[in-house]
Amino acid sequence: MTPNIAKVALPVPLDKQFDYLIKTGQSPVIGGRVKVPFGPKQLVGVVISLTDHSDFPMEQLKPITAVLDTAPLWSSPLFSLLTWASSYYQYPLGDTLANAMPTLLRKGREASAASLKMWQLTASGQEQAASTLSRAPRQQQVLQALRRGKVSHEDLLAEDINAAILSTVAKKGWIESVTEQPTLRPWQPDFAVTEEKPRLNEEQAIAIAAVNAQDAFGCYLLEGITGSGKTEVYLNVLEPILAAGKQALILVPEIGLTPQTINRFRRRFNVPLQTIHSGLNDNERMAAWLAGRDNQAGIIIGTRSALFTPFANLGIIIVDEEHDGSYKQQDTLRYHARDLAVMRASQERIPVVLGSATPALETLHNAKSGKYHHLTLSKRAGQAQAARHGVLDVKGLYLESGLSAPLIARMRTHLQAGNQVMLFLNRRGFSPAVICHECGWLAECKRCDAYYTFHQQSGELRCHHCATQRPMMHQCEQCGSTQLNAVGVGTEQLEQQLATLFPDYRTVRIDRDSTRRKGSLENYLEAIRNNEYQILIGTQMLAKGHHFPDVTLVALLDVDSALFCNDFRAPERLAQLFIQVAGRAGRASKPGEVVLQTHHPEHALLQALLYKGYDHFAQGALTERKQAWLPPFTYLALLRAEANDSALVEQFFQQVRGIFENSPVYSDETMVMGPNPAPLSRRAGRYRWQLLLQAPSRKTLQQWISIAKPAIQLLPLAKKIRWSIDVEPQDLT
Repeated sequence: MTPNIAKVALPVPLDKQFDYLIKTGQSPVIGGRVKVPFGPKQLVGVVISLTDHSDFPMEQLKPITAVLDTAPLWSSPLFSLLTWASSYYQYPLGDTLANAMPTLLRKGREASAASLKMWQLTASGQEQAASTLSRAPRQQQVLQALRRGKVSHEDLLAEDINAAILSTVAKKGWIESVTEQPTLRPWQPDFAVTEEKPRLNEEQAIAIAAVNAQDAFGCYLLEGITGSGKTEVYLNVLEPILAAGKQALILVPEIGLTPQTINRFRRRFNVPLQTIHSGLNDNERMAAWLAGRDNQAGIIIGTRSALFTPFANLGIIIVDEEHDGSYKQQDTLRYHARDLAVMRASQERIPVVLGSATPALETLHNAKSGKYHHLTLSKRAGQAQAARHGVLDVKGLYLESGLSAPLIARMRTHLQAGNQVMLFLNRRGFSPAVICHECGWLAECKRCDAYYTFHQQSGELRCHHCATQRPMMHQCEQCGSTQLNAVGVGTEQLEQQLATLFPDYRTVRIDRDSTRRKGSLENYLEAIRNNEYQILIGTQMLAKGHHFPDVTLVALLDVDSALFCNDFRAPERLAQLFIQVAGRAGRASKPGEVVLQTHHPEHALLQALLYKGYDHFAQGALTERKQAWLPPFTYLALLRAEANDSALVEQFFQQVRGIFENSPVYSDETMVMGPNPAPLSRRAGRYRWQLLLQAPSRKTLQQWISIAKPAIQLLPLAKKIRWSIDVEPQDLT
């Protein structure tokens, strides 16, 4: 019997599919989109299966409004991955599939390249083009540009011809617009290596040979110290894959890392390259998505969401800086892009390379146990020398906006030698708090259990948790005193102080506030490489992945705040941050120096990193994790809930705890911890609580949650609060 019912996954927060009638003449496909009625609205969903049976009477089923796709949006392996991710990360399938497609597809746009607006000369324009419009040079430029034939609207804009000029010339009858469908042209015939390759060292050659030795699935951890030439390994691994006509997906943790990476790949290969990241508008993201699917891009470089891009012939996945926390999605579908990249490579039967100077402990554990191939780069590439590490004990020293006198002296020495200095402070704004000198009152966000950060440049107090802001007050709200002081140091204050201390040297600040405008980060990075700035101030945005050959001194101004934290992952993050920041020094032939300012130079973590390296730290940390029964030796899931009433959330979690403890999966090897208030117990006016689950295996954890989740959804309180499940959380706040 011909199927007459489509089961459709809709972008709604429900773990179910919905049945719709297939009308005569409609041919929906599994993995394709349909538009269907849902209550008073029309929604775009994805067909999961076709059948002739429904649990509901046929007369109750509504028909599909429109079939939007004649072919599936994703290949079979990628569709299977998305289905698996929905189940594993405990997120509705409809929302999972919606998150995996560009916004325009969610809105029902056709899944094909948009038609192009082209301009051409009219017969009158052909005659006019022969004359000289000396008094209208812009109009003359238009006619000259079109003498070679049709030109797209975008290409004319790129030649600095604006839409107003085109409109003026069109009104004169000299040019006209026509619409054309873009032609799909394969890139493979034009592929070439367009840059001379540097000489490889032995470790690089071994790593490249290992990855290229097989064309089936294999996961390779490329552990290389900073400056050891990991990107060069990526480029050499890609060459035979691209030469064979296959495509490559390269994941980078943040948009800030893409400009430099993109340039490296464009210089090496004559191949169309697309990027996917949060800075793109809807049309740009759609174009990149289609370029991957239609084989119009040989390489796609992107942040975590690029993982869901369909490819015509994917040959390899590379995850750069695989340890980075930004690969974990913190809301909606709480997936980890690194883990899903390994899963996708397995389903596509292609190699995946995880690169890092400081591998995540989970990844390192998989490599040490033989699950992943472990490749190492222990030497800096070229003439680069390892940087000298040192600690500055600042106990008892006067700090000028976070800078000690010994550090200022070292900065002056490096600057006078014609080099650049980088200062790392992971705290934007001018000061992290404002206090009343008379009564001790602190300016606290009214909606969060957190203090306002003072931003002097805008004269505002901002909450970095809920994004509320207000003008800086002039009087204490408790005693009325005008003696309000900004306490603590942020990047704004540091920038201001450096202008006083080093007036002869230019300072640049790289943080989220200073790089809001599109293209501003790329401009700053280029100016730094051109030595237009001598002092670099940055948050984590500047700490990793960038190559600045003239930076010879790197200083971490405040490591103490990271030494004492209740999150078991904090030592790992600090160790990774230290190694990554230290890797910015001495990357060329110049010797580098790394300085840490701390009140606790004797701290065991600092001593291990300074004198024994990351690998020694990681081995010790893994031993501690095993003894404490923590990941990667056990598996966690964090349930979060929030509401305007704290007692309501606590009551809900007490009921949830009872469900988990009465589960048949519950045993001596499983554990329920909480409920407890979250470390930031109130955010944006809502009270937040947590419940932590621990299990000895992924299978046990999944069974436990899958059995309990339907019972939790039936709780009356579940509809009165906002709650979520985070499988394998990276952040316990």
